[in-house]
Amino acid sequence: MPLPALIKAFLVALPFVLATSPAAASDSHTGYYYPEPNTREVYVSPLEALPLADRRSRVGLTVGLNAQQLKRGYNPGYHIFAKGAEAEKLIIVATGPDHYNTLYRMRGLLAALTAQARTSPLFQNMQTPENLNFLDLCRMAGFTQVTVSDGDSFAHRISLR
Repeated sequence: MPLPALIKAFLVALPFVLATSPAAASDSHTGYYYPEPNTREVYVSPLEALPLADRRSRVGLTVGLNAQQLKRGYNPGYHIFAKGAEAEKLIIVATGPDHYNTLYRMRGLLAALTAQARTSPLFQNMQTPENLNFLDLCRMAGFTQVTVSDGDSFAHRISLR
């Protein structure tokens, strides 16, 4: 194929390629770990990220949360992991059907994770741990986003500020 025809074919195909994967440019995890988020929100925490919060501590937090689940003696209803170049994105994905497939169920999960977070030594050393939630813990750890998904067709994205 001569060069001008190749360039013309590329220019014709480019809009189709871009239209089929709009999320790929902004979020490499969409379409791999979860579908395009159906709903989004911004959570403004009263806390800042801890000065020592780094990639290692964020990964360590997810390892600790997963270890707590495994101690329960039954299959967890979700998996938690950190992704991104600096592990700044927390992802929570349900392990089976009909789990966390609505915004309300996802918020219920976040409330349950809040109860766990309030028992942590980090929260116990705060002045009013009862006023803090799981998203505040994520913010302190330096996460910038939390995505919760049913692992099928529903996802909710929370940007942390």
